[in-house]
Amino acid sequence: GPNSLGSKVVGANMIKAVIVVNNHGKARLVKFYQNVDSVSAQQSVIRRVFQQVGQRPDSFCNYLEGSVPEWGDDVKLIYRHYATLYFVFAVDSQESDLGILDLIQVFVEALDKCFENVCELDLIFHSDRVHYVLDEIIMAGMVLETNIVNILQAINDQHRMHMASNKAQPGTGNAVGRGRPSPHGAARPPPGL
Repeated sequence: GPNSLGSKVVGANMIKAVIVVNNHGKARLVKFYQNVDSVSAQQSVIRRVFQQVGQRPDSFCNYLEGSVPEWGDDVKLIYRHYATLYFVFAVDSQESDLGILDLIQVFVEALDKCFENVCELDLIFHSDRVHYVLDEIIMAGMVLETNIVNILQAINDQHRMHMASNKAQPGTGNAVGRGRPSPHGAARPPPGL
């Protein structure tokens, strides 16, 4: 009848994906919360998202009705463009544009605090830490935490536990031993992201 909710569950509005691409469309962080079947379909989504946001002048508003067939018509792309990176949240069309823009800002501020001015190289060489920060903010497509103080506290706690476990097992926590460049030896472009 007219009072039924239909298939739309109130409160189930979701973030479908978080996609960070550089100015050339190269993915630097991808997290799908709504399943996309295959790797090729995921690549297609990333390409399509970049085509839609990458061509927009910075003077345009930061959200648009997305055209992503893998998710149907009910998608908005909400993004912020910082220096060389687009931070794009693909969301259910019911989500608040301003709320998601704030969430992107919180995510970037948390990354800035973790990496002392985050840059594209941090996303490449420290993707595990970047994913950890994102997981403090979003879980299963739902917003967990928006308070930057709580997010940074959780990240600092996790970092302390990581450092303590490395002290207990000398040599295992060395970034070089994991086949990644040492964070102290990696050349960093000037801050400004």
